[in-house]
Amino acid sequence: MIEKKPLVSDRIRKITGSFAFIEHRFLRKGFWTNLTHHELLLYIFLVLAADRQGLSYYSFDKICSLLAVTPDEYILARNALIEKDLVAFDGLLFQVLSLPEQPVNQRVRLLTSKEDMEQQDPATVHELIRKSLGGNHA
Repeated sequence: MIEKKPLVSDRIRKITGSFAFIEHRFLRKGFWTNLTHHELLLYIFLVLAADRQGLSYYSFDKICSLLAVTPDEYILARNALIEKDLVAFDGLLFQVLSLPEQPVNQRVRLLTSKEDMEQQDPATVHELIRKSLGGNHA
C-alpha cells in the first residue's frame, strides 16, 4: 500500500464556513465521463453555487458570463444535465439532485427554431412571461 503524506504540510485543506461537495462515485461510477466539457463546467458551477439543498438561482446571462460560454452552449449543457437526471430547473431555480443509481445516457434534442425555444425551453418561457408582465431582469 502506498503511504500518503501531504506534499505541503502547512497548506492542508480545512472545511470552514459553507462548502460544496460531489460524491466520489461521480468520478468512480462513470458520471464524469458521461458529460461533455460544457456539461461538466455547468454542473461544477451549480454544485459550487448551490445551498445545502442544492438550490441556486443564477440567471442564464450571469452563468454564461462567469463560465465564458455562449447561450447556445449553456442551453445544450443545461438540457443535457436535466435529461441525465443530475439537475432540475423550473425556468428560474436550479436544484442539483442526488445522483441516480447509474449515469443516464440520453441524447438531447436540439431546439433549433425560435418557436421550439419559446414553447419548450423553460428559461425562454420564463423570459417571455417576464417581458409580457413588464418585469425587470433578475
